[in-house]
Amino acid sequence: MIIRSLTDIEGTDRDVTAETGAWRSRRLVLAGDGAGFSVHETVMYAGTTTSMWYANHVEAVLCVEGEGELTDEETGETHRISPGTLYLLDGHERHTMRPRTDLRFVCVFNPPVTGREVHDDNGVYPLLTEGA
Repeated sequence: MIIRSLTDIEGTDRDVTAETGAWRSRRLVLAGDGAGFSVHETVMYAGTTTSMWYANHVEAVLCVEGEGELTDEETGETHRISPGTLYLLDGHERHTMRPRTDLRFVCVFNPPVTGREVHDDNGVYPLLTEGA
């Protein structure tokens, strides 16, 4: 059994802030924990714009706080995001998030991320394995 709180990982290598300052992700469960998925608490800051494309991962995102707009770059559709809204990137969709207020999410990735991934120029996380 693993018991881990956000305060436990604050300031560790599991506490990651974007170089742009647009978001902060605290990784509660990573590939090395052996669960087969990873779980992150992510805050995206009001007034920022972040474009992402998880070409190698499926991500489920549950909004627990804040308001924003998600654009599916594949279709051009926009969606209002608010507490209780979940979106699932099951087709590896390119997407852009525009927080109106600070947004807080619980995110689940499959396959799990290792914690060493960095978004590339296309917003993609590379597919890393724990030993790589």
